[in-house]
Amino acid sequence: MISYEMIHSKAIVASGDPLVSDTAIQIIKQGGNAYDGIIAAGFVSAIAEPTLTSLGGGGFLLARTAAGETTLFDFFTDTPGKGLPESDLDPHFYPVTIKFANSDQDFNIGLGSVAVPGTLKGFLHIHQRFGSLPLKEVLAPAIEIAGKGVQLGENQVTFLQLLEPIMTMTETGRKLYSPEGHYFKHGDVLVNPDLADFLEELSRNDNHSFYQGYLARQIEQDMLGGQGLLTAADLHGYTVYERNPITTPYRDKLFVTNPAPSFGGSLIIHALQGLERYSLPSYDPLSPQSICAHAEVMQHIEEARQKWGMNGSIPDKRFTRGTTHISVDDGKGNVASMTCSNGEGSGYIIPGTGIMLNNMMGEDDLHPEGFHSSPPGIRVSSMMAPSLLLDGDDVCLVIGSGGSKRIRTAITQVLSLVVDCGMDIQEAIHCPRVHWDEKIFQVEPGLNQDTLDALRKLGEIKMSPMKNVYFGGVHAVIPGKDGGADHRRGGAVRSLKIGDT
Repeated sequence: MISYEMIHSKAIVASGDPLVSDTAIQIIKQGGNAYDGIIAAGFVSAIAEPTLTSLGGGGFLLARTAAGETTLFDFFTDTPGKGLPESDLDPHFYPVTIKFANSDQDFNIGLGSVAVPGTLKGFLHIHQRFGSLPLKEVLAPAIEIAGKGVQLGENQVTFLQLLEPIMTMTETGRKLYSPEGHYFKHGDVLVNPDLADFLEELSRNDNHSFYQGYLARQIEQDMLGGQGLLTAADLHGYTVYERNPITTPYRDKLFVTNPAPSFGGSLIIHALQGLERYSLPSYDPLSPQSICAHAEVMQHIEEARQKWGMNGSIPDKRFTRGTTHISVDDGKGNVASMTCSNGEGSGYIIPGTGIMLNNMMGEDDLHPEGFHSSPPGIRVSSMMAPSLLLDGDDVCLVIGSGGSKRIRTAITQVLSLVVDCGMDIQEAIHCPRVHWDEKIFQVEPGLNQDTLDALRKLGEIKMSPMKNVYFGGVHAVIPGKDGGADHRRGGAVRSLKIGDT
């Protein structure tokens, strides 16, 4: 069991970008707690990871305070259309084709693809509930970075280049991502002065007009003009839900994760319950016995998911949905696990804010029963599963991942490597992954031939040429010890010894 003294020895942050991790540590160094740090990092992430997250998207944060209070904050998106006639509740979006290395894929964008965003309200709600620093201090890093600009990492530049038709859909997008007539490329600095001004205003007035007031009215006007469904009533009525997380024992520990209406957490719980039936050899985590145990559980969960309607008709996608994760331990007993997404983005940027809204209503894998099959005001389901692992009353792992349907398999595999094999968290994250893609095993390089032969007996396999973003982006912290960040998504770990202020 991790000792009380060990938990309180240092702060640790793991995220998908060095600047994001640096921000959380900076805020903790200034005297903030885990929630100040992760919310500040979330605002910066919207600048440094613009293809993965946005203040116009949605997400979840799982918090456990030093006092032992555990809360899941649900600020994911809602279905839009409050106040509109039922005849108008049809999807008014259109596909764009993104050219990937192996194939082309269509994504639905435009104003009709926008769901009611929750990220901004979620950040403000969490800061108000658990934060300790003034909002102005929490926003300061993002204001500075948006105004001065940021040189994006290699992964972000690659994503930007893939999503060029979305990012440049409007004149505002072209000014932001093609400021000198050429589209953003490696080495360029992304400056978002409108977002800097928006955040500066937010720092003075957190009861902001985004959800009620002139911006909400502007959004509604634009939506009406562009056949979108998002209304001022949707924005005004948006609610951040505080939920009780769901749990399951795993070996001698307790796994804590995201409850319904999202389904990613429940699928991980089913997987861990399945793995409990296996005795996994700690001496060889990549052995045929270990990998095939995970593979059999994946197949069983997928079969049950489809048979019993656990959103089983969801088709998988080769492209990883725009999702990012941050894990924080502040060294004071508070931890936070947060996953956020903007889909691929709708292409629509709110005038004067630099904020692109999501395209969650155009994501077919989030609407298995058909687009706009739910009435307005319903929380959209998600695979995102920010999670914790408890050893008694102590948190021994803070974990989460991006990666759409690969979220559940990425988290399960990393957690098992840490718990069952005693593996270092960074080593566990680096290990090759396997994902059952409904009819085929997608496999990263690094498994030996005996293991691959055993896996083939369970199903057809397709080898990936390299470890890549398809297989998720796990960023995790073992409080008091270390953190691990996923190189598949440019991850970075930062730490601070308590007292180094």
